[in-house]
This record gives sequence, structure tokens and C-alpha cells, in this order.
Amino acid sequence: MSEKIKNNLSPILELENISKVYGNGVYANKNISFSVAEGEIHALVGENGAGKSTLMKVLFGMEKPDQGEIRIWGKPVAFHSPQDAMALGIGMVHQHFKLVDSLTITENVALGYEPVKKGMIDKKAAVAKVAEFCGIFELKDDLNTPVGRLPVGTKQKVEIVKAMYRGAKVLILDEPTAVLTPQETEELFRQLKQLKKQGFTVIFISHKLREVKELSDRISIMRKGRMVDTLLTEEVTEQEISSMMVGSSYTKELNKKEADPKEVILKVRNLEALDVNKKKVVEKLSFTVRAGEIVGIAGVEGNGQDELIQMIAGMRKIDGGDVEFCGRNVNKASIQERRELGMTYIPSDRMTTGLSVTMSIRENLIATKLKMKELYKGCLLSDQKAMELSRGLIKEYLIKCDSPDTEVEMLSGGNMQKVVVAREFTQNARLIIAEQPTRGIDVGAAKFIHEELIRRRDENCAVLLVSADLEELYKLSDTILVMYDGEFSAYIKKPREVSEKELGTYMLGVHRQQPEEIKEAYHEEEKSVV
Repeated sequence: MSEKIKNNLSPILELENISKVYGNGVYANKNISFSVAEGEIHALVGENGAGKSTLMKVLFGMEKPDQGEIRIWGKPVAFHSPQDAMALGIGMVHQHFKLVDSLTITENVALGYEPVKKGMIDKKAAVAKVAEFCGIFELKDDLNTPVGRLPVGTKQKVEIVKAMYRGAKVLILDEPTAVLTPQETEELFRQLKQLKKQGFTVIFISHKLREVKELSDRISIMRKGRMVDTLLTEEVTEQEISSMMVGSSYTKELNKKEADPKEVILKVRNLEALDVNKKKVVEKLSFTVRAGEIVGIAGVEGNGQDELIQMIAGMRKIDGGDVEFCGRNVNKASIQERRELGMTYIPSDRMTTGLSVTMSIRENLIATKLKMKELYKGCLLSDQKAMELSRGLIKEYLIKCDSPDTEVEMLSGGNMQKVVVAREFTQNARLIIAEQPTRGIDVGAAKFIHEELIRRRDENCAVLLVSADLEELYKLSDTILVMYDGEFSAYIKKPREVSEKELGTYMLGVHRQQPEEIKEAYHEEEKSVV
């Protein structure tokens, strides 16, 4: 532990020589020692598969260590469930929120921990207690609002208040800024710093090293199941952190030349989508994506991006307008027909839409290739040929695994994403739809996917990128369209000329380009088509 921290703050929790081995004999954690001081913000970073999630599951009582000791205020403890961890003041806010949309803020926060009076839930006391914690964290929304109506940034606050309500003095935050705008991230950081002043401790897990540098007091770096080092954040650079994470010299710079767009591959005209109440969630959107360019779509989640992509990919009925792909109207074309024309899709949720996690890597990789004659021996699928193809893709896309027959659920998030990318990038694609392609994965895996998208663009593939990560959009996009409330709030032809903060105001609907500006930008794009 740093002497500077040791002299000023006391350790609130310590993990000593923690090891966790899974059934295949692979160490997820090996002899890890880790301590967090009272009243600090401590960042935990590492590549996917480095062991961060397992370590936090051990700390939160979701996994039992095979070796080692956990101490709270110097006293050894044993956790058998998350309830045990919460009882001792440890709370965890997961990357994917665990809220019930139909329940109010109060009901979500108090769920399972409601105050009781004379054998009945005391609603008045629940509201008062929830209001107290909302005041601490500056959550000012009406507590009777159903959570489903809240923006993503406010849902994040509800999750943190929920952990505090349950008695957490140590908050584990897993990728808390993954879906936030710059303004929402700035507000979250301000509030976390206020909590720190009040004696709360935060363990901040993130792949965004710029944010780690801005927020944390110390940083612990993990690699391949081991703890590499714990350092004062102010004494280490982003470059040094990255190099320690991957174990070699690392640069996040991408070799990206100017785009050279050619023919239109995707043309979207006046596209509309209605929700179950017949309310428009996508309203008359028009844009094109050409061979040799990356068009980025920015926006806070829930502003129509999902519905837009689902209509283009054939996963949702089109309620109005047209989608043309490779010169053909595909409004009524099946997903398979679109795939055969060269449309591929990297979905935002790899666990439910992108992969069958209980099946093997090999089965997932060949799932879209079952019409390839090269995979057959006579009229039967050849296991040998499928295995050869899978081994080749595993090697090419640097998927870390024991064998092609490893079940996908045994992989880290980054390696799961590489399976999706390997499958979709090897489909003779004319258009790649990449939706949140690097969410929740480490800098090394993210850079690999970024380089692949640029390579495909330079090979005259069209790329439609949907991302809540503004740094990713800036790095990759040749044009950025910003969505707010089902419409385009901005059409940005030269992304480098617009700041992240300005882009954030378009994402939040604070500023909007005039409809005429957006139409003019779209028509200029149409005229420039060769």
C-alpha cells in the first residue's frame, strides 16, 4: 500500500492471498492481495479475463475463494452470499441495472428491505428513509416516478441510492459510465467525490483510463489473474497503465487515413417506428452509408437507436419509410436474405442476441456459415472442417480459450465479443452494423476491434457504428449523426470540429441543429455519391 495513503487513511477492507480456481483448473485469481482505504476512490483496471470481476464477486459474496482471507476493519470475515457482504457495508452496482421498470424509485430502493410497522410495510417510513439517501446523493426526482420513465443517468443514481439504503459504506461500481453522456459522467463524478468527503469508499471498475485518471486516488492493475501493482493515480500515466495491463508497450493511437467513400450501400428514407402505444419512437429518419466510410450514430440509450437498428437488420417491422440495401428495397426481406446480400450485425447485447452462451465457440462461429459448401463432406457437415475453420478464426482474432469446444459462457467479456466479431467479419460483408462493439471490454480488445472496423472500411465495406462512447465515435466515424427523442438532433460531417461537450448537448437535446441544417447535410451527402 502507498505510504501516502497509509499515513492518511485506514484500510476499511483487505483481501489477502485470494485465489479462485474454476473446474478446468484455470486460476481466475491467484494469490491476490488488495486493500481499500476508508474514504478513497480506488480504481481497479485490467484486460478482460484479468480477474477483476471474479475478485469483486469474491468480495461481494457471489463467489467463495479457494484460498485467502477477507478482512473488514482488520477482522476476518466469511461471505456466503451478497446479503452477508451487504450486512457488513459492501454494496455493488452492476453494469447492467437490476431495477424493476414498473416500480417507483421508492419501491425499487426499498424492495426487500421495507420498514415494517405492526406486521405491515410502513410506506411512509420507507419514503422518508429513501428521501434521506436521495438527499445525500442529490437524486431530486419525484420518488413516485416509475423507474422505466427515467433516463439512464438517473437510473444509475437510483442503483447507487439503493446500495446506500441497504447500508453500503463501500460501493463497488462496475463500468458506471458505460452509457452516460459527458455531462452525466461529470455529474456522477462530482457526486462520488461528495460521497468520498462524507466517508464513503468507492471501488471504481472501468476501461476508460482517462476517467480513471480524473476520478481515482489510487489504481490497482491486474493481469492474467494476478495483481501487477497498486499506485497513486497521480504518479502514473495512461500509457503506463495500459502497458502494465497488457504486459507490453502499448499505444491506443489508430492508423486511420481519410475516408474515400464510393457507392451507396445503405439508404434509409423517412424511416419510422411506433411503440406499443402507437407513439413514434423513430420519426422520419433519412441517411446513407457508403462503401469505404464509417457513419457513427451517437445518443443516450432509449432515444430510438435500438428500434432504428432493428428495422435495418430485419429484427423489427418497419412502420413507415424504406430501407434500401445494395440497391434493393429490403423492407420485407428476412434476416437470412439480408445476410445473403452481405449485411452483418454485431449486436449491443452479446449475451442474449449475439451468442448462444451454452454452446461452444465452434458452434457459435459456424452458426451463420452453414450454407458454406467448404464445411461439408458430401451432404453432411464435417466436424473436422468446422474445427479447422474455428481454429483459424480463433488464431486470427486472438480469442483466448482452451479449445474451439470451450463453452462461450466460460470466456471473458472481451473474448466473447471477439467470437461475435470473428463470425460477423468473415461473412463477405458489404455492410457491418456495429452496435456498442466495445462496451465493457478492455483497451487491448477494443483497439483490436477498432482496427478491424477501419480495415474493413478501407476494403470498401460500409460501416454503421452505434455507440454511447464518444471517444470511440470520434476515433472511428467519418460522419456522426446524433439521435434524440427519435429524431436526428445533429448531422456532423466533420466530427473533429465539434467538441465532446458540444456533442453531449446534442445527445441530451439541450441544443439541436435546425431541421433545415440536417436536411441540407443529408442532401449534400446524396449529391457527393459517386
